[in-house]
Amino acid sequence: MPSLIHMNMDERLADLRGRGEAIPQVRWPHGARLALSFVLNIEEGAERHILDGDEASEHLNADMRSEPWPGRRNPVMESHYEYGSRVGVWRILELFRQRELGLTAFATGLALERVPAIAARLVADGHEVAAHGWRWIDYRDVPPETEADHIRKTVETIERLTGAAPSGWYTGRISANTRRLVLDHGGFLYDSDAYNDDTPYFVAHPGGRHLVLPYAFDANDMRFASAPGFDTGRDWLDYLVDSFDVLWREGAARPRMMSVGLHCRLAGRPGRLRALERFLDHVAGHAGVWVARRDAIARHWLKEDVS
Repeated sequence: MPSLIHMNMDERLADLRGRGEAIPQVRWPHGARLALSFVLNIEEGAERHILDGDEASEHLNADMRSEPWPGRRNPVMESHYEYGSRVGVWRILELFRQRELGLTAFATGLALERVPAIAARLVADGHEVAAHGWRWIDYRDVPPETEADHIRKTVETIERLTGAAPSGWYTGRISANTRRLVLDHGGFLYDSDAYNDDTPYFVAHPGGRHLVLPYAFDANDMRFASAPGFDTGRDWLDYLVDSFDVLWREGAARPRMMSVGLHCRLAGRPGRLRALERFLDHVAGHAGVWVARRDAIARHWLKEDVS
């Protein structure tokens, strides 16, 4: 069993090799071939901002291409982010409400604090609210004591605004300490700070084992804001359909999990939402698909007691 905590070369080699061909023969509920997880990232209002004491304005993951503006606000970039909380999040949530599908929100604590109506809607629609750090920033150089405090504040904020502590964690731009600090805080069923598998797996730690539900960037709408990436909704749709078809086919023999990452300011734009609608139509045409919240996937994997 690999470990991503205090890693040495033997553990690194174990991570590279994974389980090889020895894939656990776990069946998803009702004999489904594929567990399909939609993740909505709630980040708007928690990005880098001069008014929050950051040295430069935000410049990543929006339709605008920009460099950081040291010591200055970037009103145009701010406006791109504002679209997500003003319009995009409601458009996406309405689509999932109409389709009666559940999703997992990777929610930054500060974003929910600043727009608590989003938290209320997530709860009303029965979605999972997982933790995505206190802010949407790069944590690689954040002191461990500060990162630990951010974990604590995030959990407290989500519990206050939703009535339940988060059972999942995803930082994204992690530090070398993130998983250890998450485990030290405790109370999580899983984290998703990995991209190295198509099924859940366990990592060892001094107190036992910890479940990882891998996430994915390849089918993620953030590729509309990166190069090489998606230019049109049709590009994204084609990639989603191809990924789904391969995983669904493989799922006849072994468990598979697919993650589709969404961002309010990106997938919430009309042309991209249309692509998402078409993908959901494609999914609906296939039997044996479990569209599930990540906490439900985690609980099922834990119940199966996979070694």
